[in-house]
Amino acid sequence: MKFQKPTFIGDSGSEIEQAIGDIHKKYDAFDISQADVIVALGGDGFMLDILNEFQGSGLPVYGINQGTVGFLMNQVSKGNLIEKLNRAEESVIHPLKMSATKLDGSIEEALAINEVSLLRGGSQAAKLKVVVDDLVRLRELVCDGALVSTPAGSTAYNYSAHGPIVPIGSNILALTAMAAFRPRRWRGALIPATAKIELYVQEPKKRPVSAFADSKEVKDVKSVKISSENRICYRLLFDPGHGLQERILREQFV
Repeated sequence: MKFQKPTFIGDSGSEIEQAIGDIHKKYDAFDISQADVIVALGGDGFMLDILNEFQGSGLPVYGINQGTVGFLMNQVSKGNLIEKLNRAEESVIHPLKMSATKLDGSIEEALAINEVSLLRGGSQAAKLKVVVDDLVRLRELVCDGALVSTPAGSTAYNYSAHGPIVPIGSNILALTAMAAFRPRRWRGALIPATAKIELYVQEPKKRPVSAFADSKEVKDVKSVKISSENRICYRLLFDPGHGLQERILREQFV
């Protein structure tokens, strides 16, 4: 069997603590330094945290849903967990790299598994300039915000903002605007994953904008550079027939 040394990590909450306790009664648990697979109990937000925290380990992660949505997780089911781990299908995804320049000139970098988003921080709409591979594509995008989504994240915030669902393995990023005022009702664009995307904030003091790499916030930004970080791989395990590709296809026929 490929996986025989799981480590179990759970989000906070009494139900999850009880579930972890029940698992420890049935299966041997290993320290992360000895483990060959991570089993994470929680929701999608917790899974994002685990992938970021342990991305240097190279270990695959099998999620058990204890949250609300659980798009990146497997549903709770009976059966031998070790056997389930060894029957699981693996999906490999790559994050986005965000480099945000603030008004004071400092730069903050972060990785995003789902999306990098810019959101207005005040009462006035954000005014953005969109540059792709050093070519100005939109000189002025007036909106509540904009985001760049990975295929894996396209069913999350991007989809809620009426962005397109992007198939896994398509090497495409989705650029989606939230409440675009000008160009009127602009719905966004599909961009090659190899592209370098830059979003510049116009009048940043008058129209403050925050940048987010998934849930990590950087306030008072004046520009953000976004690119795929293919050198980093996240390995996700899913029950047979319920992998990311199937989930994304299924989401479009609900």
